[in-house]
Amino acid sequence: MAAKLKKGDKVVVLAGKDKGKEGTITSVDPKAGKAVVEGINMAIRHTKQSQTSQGGRVPQAMPIQLSNLAFLDANGKATRVGFKVEGDKKVRFAKTTGDVIDA
Repeated sequence: MAAKLKKGDKVVVLAGKDKGKEGTITSVDPKAGKAVVEGINMAIRHTKQSQTSQGGRVPQAMPIQLSNLAFLDANGKATRVGFKVEGDKKVRFAKTTGDVIDA
């Protein structure tokens, strides 16, 4: 199945402790159905000190389920993503406005 949400998309969280927060997708794992969103679902990771980095408690964004994310359209509203063929290219579009997401 084609990816409805991709790296670099602006999304809003629909469910969970960060409900209503917005962020940008930094990575997607389609096999697990999860994505890492900048500043969302933060957890504290304890790291050991090394020659290159200071040790301690480091906040890190953890993966969140793709079903709990919604794409933000040009108006800043949550929308679903659909596919349509324009010419000979398959493109994503916002279901609410009908605007093409990737040209």
